[in-house]
Amino acid sequence: MYQEKSMVNLETKENHELFNHVDSIIKESWAKISPFWPLKNLIAVNPMQGLENLPIEEALVEGAVFFEQKEFPKPMALINRQTIKWLQAFFDEGQATIGMPLRKNGLYNAWKKLAYFDKQIHGGDCKKKQWLLGLSKSPETAITACLLKLNIPKESQSIFMTLMLTTLPGWASHIKYRTHWTEGESLHPHPISAVDYIAVRLIITSLLWEEAAELIQWHKKAKELQIKKISPIKVIEKNETDYLLPLLNKLDDQKTGESTISDAQIVFCIDVRSEPFRRALEGQGQYETFGFAGFFGIPVRIKNSITAEIYSSCPVLLKPQHTVNESPFSSQICAQDHQGYQKLNTLKALYQSLKYNFTTSFALVELLGFAAGFWMALRSLTPMLAIKYRRSITESIRPNVAVSPLLENIAFSDQCAFAESALSAIGLTKKFSPLILFCGHGSATQNNAYATALDCGACGGQHGASNARILAKILNTRKVREHLNQAGIIIPKATYFLAAEHNTTTDEVEIYDTDTHDIAVEKNIQQLKDDLKAAGNLNNQQRSKEMGFNADKNKSAKHTKLRSIDWAQVRPEWGLARNASFIVAPREMTKNIDLEGRAFLHSYDYHQDLDGKILTLILTAPMVVAQWINSQYLFSTLDNVAYGAGSKITKNITGKIGIMQGNASDLMSGLPLQSVYRSDKEAYHETVRLMTIVYAPSGFIDKIIEKQTVLQKLFRNGWVLLISVDPENTNHHYFLDRDLTWKKRKKS
Repeated sequence: MYQEKSMVNLETKENHELFNHVDSIIKESWAKISPFWPLKNLIAVNPMQGLENLPIEEALVEGAVFFEQKEFPKPMALINRQTIKWLQAFFDEGQATIGMPLRKNGLYNAWKKLAYFDKQIHGGDCKKKQWLLGLSKSPETAITACLLKLNIPKESQSIFMTLMLTTLPGWASHIKYRTHWTEGESLHPHPISAVDYIAVRLIITSLLWEEAAELIQWHKKAKELQIKKISPIKVIEKNETDYLLPLLNKLDDQKTGESTISDAQIVFCIDVRSEPFRRALEGQGQYETFGFAGFFGIPVRIKNSITAEIYSSCPVLLKPQHTVNESPFSSQICAQDHQGYQKLNTLKALYQSLKYNFTTSFALVELLGFAAGFWMALRSLTPMLAIKYRRSITESIRPNVAVSPLLENIAFSDQCAFAESALSAIGLTKKFSPLILFCGHGSATQNNAYATALDCGACGGQHGASNARILAKILNTRKVREHLNQAGIIIPKATYFLAAEHNTTTDEVEIYDTDTHDIAVEKNIQQLKDDLKAAGNLNNQQRSKEMGFNADKNKSAKHTKLRSIDWAQVRPEWGLARNASFIVAPREMTKNIDLEGRAFLHSYDYHQDLDGKILTLILTAPMVVAQWINSQYLFSTLDNVAYGAGSKITKNITGKIGIMQGNASDLMSGLPLQSVYRSDKEAYHETVRLMTIVYAPSGFIDKIIEKQTVLQKLFRNGWVLLISVDPENTNHHYFLDRDLTWKKRKKS
């Protein structure tokens, strides 16, 4: 009976129609799932990205119904455990001693051949095993067979397949990343498709729960109960009012005007952690700071000539246009560095092979047990000494060498375009200082699975130094400057561009410069380095207070450094917690305000943007990324189990791709508890939507919104709040309503 029911004839007209619409319902089912990047290149994403087409009030209810359920029907919990087991094996990237066979054939084909031997799925039942063997090689055909076998009505098939995903959303999110956000998935050594996963999920369900159609009724009851609950939107709106109105009142008191030439101009990333550092640096001397997206408008791939590693160094919304090689300054140094890299790799590979080999692992413990114990004690008791010791050993094998970008793969016309676009975007087109520094950012932590989340929320955890070096080198090129002169951007011959990187964990700034300068320039660079260090120490003191450590600047600097190298530290820094606003304006509007590290600051002068192209780019790229980051923090705080990652203390890394709680949980796709909470019960991050404040006339902004559907969706559905501070009418603010009309509010 079991076999007859499952192996129905798919050649009838009715079933042929059912087969034809499988593709459309598969697409519908994946629509509610947001992508989740692996740990090595985490990206901040709104976990309700698939619901952004709904007003946020409705999305909060839908999200709670689909993603926040604490209890599933018992058979569904069993289905999840069996699914997780196979997904762990398939997606493993080197953590397992023995890899899953046949992965090169894709998830469905590999699993189908191996599932026959999994007694936990079929229970040894001969009919079930025979049914497994008889399944089509086509996952679409298998899906159709499963839907018929489970008696899922045609009108309910879309929601049923959606529930197959949303009852295990973390793993579905990682598959969404693999299938929708990566190039060349077919070239991946272990390919997967959206159809593959749904087929496997439905087959396991068919084997373990013949009455799985009951899941649809369970979902309807869950929705009825959720509608009766109090929505969190009221708390969110109150938090926004408490933050926004005082901020607007502070902005009212600021005046814009002509600036004088400063000793140096420093361009920081818009990251909220840059804001307090900029304020601290401006207090050290005659410095002018700007905010710009941390890839500095250079969408490139970076290739390290030593390691041959290639990675994209730009937000995931953009596609790299060029590949830039980074190499030491001489071929001799390059060869020596390559040899050192190979030695380190050989030693690491040897250790790993001995550690995980069945026959040598016990001998390795006997051989290195004392040394390993001593090293653990050193790292635990004196982490400062341990990190110096490890660094000295590493550098004795492979010394640190300076690298420089090679620009031959970027056409001259593109170099000029990048240079002009970057300077125009932030309004730096005149009154150039003798020194101009592009300061990228990254973080430095130990034993931290979420390290890339602290590096950058937009660029896959890549540091910004490479892009800063590229732009500085372009702008130091004589021919590029000649082109800029013709475009009306006249850079003095004495102006010199440098690159740097801000370590957001320690507030240390490293300047990359190997050129030879005259005494005056060297003196200016040294003064800048001294002031950057002083600003870092001052900022350390303030940030340490937020960490519960209140001391002078020297002790705070030491404490901050210690947090970055302590391998037991669960909270090396607060990251982008408490982010709330995105301010698009000249620096004069915010320079004298303590924004408490809660604002993304993008420099902008609408007087230099007559056609609105610059503001269009800002609102459709950096602001969208800021909204992803803001939403990730909001929902990780709102429900840290459903949208976050739970406590770091109880996490387990699986397959080197993500985090689970315990050994068989869903993949946790948000931020850990320690990133958004002071303690288990006291939140540090405030649940607010991104509040975008633009220093430009509302009518000017309207013309941009009319042409951009992504902005219409975010503003109309209430995912982002928009306020116009009109420089032409200084008596009013303008709030964008959900119907995309402006509401005038007189300044207090």
